[in-house]
Amino acid sequence: MNASKKLTEKFHKVIENEGVVSIVSWGKEEPHIANTWNSYLEVTEDERILIPAYGLRKTQRNVEVNNKVKLTLGSRDVLGYKDYQGTGFYIEGTARYITSGEEYDYMKEKYSFLSRVLEVTVTSIKQTL
Repeated sequence: MNASKKLTEKFHKVIENEGVVSIVSWGKEEPHIANTWNSYLEVTEDERILIPAYGLRKTQRNVEVNNKVKLTLGSRDVLGYKDYQGTGFYIEGTARYITSGEEYDYMKEKYSFLSRVLEVTVTSIKQTL
């Protein structure tokens, strides 16, 4: 495994188990929180996170003003620190929306409901439990 990888094996185990993902964005107004599911997250070879977007309209408006986002996610089914039942992650990153191209086509085939893809480039990640 490449030493520069940020997304650990434990992170990948979490997204293989169902749980809620919270996406926090903010533009000129107060922060906005949207939710999706762990199982909808797709990780690229270069560790960007792709999320199918049907709604997420306010998130998109915020990203157009300020591309910084924060995500939290977790699963009770993956052991955390000191064999604690459940673990989670806090992620900071930059976001943009994809509306065409190879990654859009891949995601559209997998998630027919999407109208766009939210791409998150991870700048930091911390295991929280």
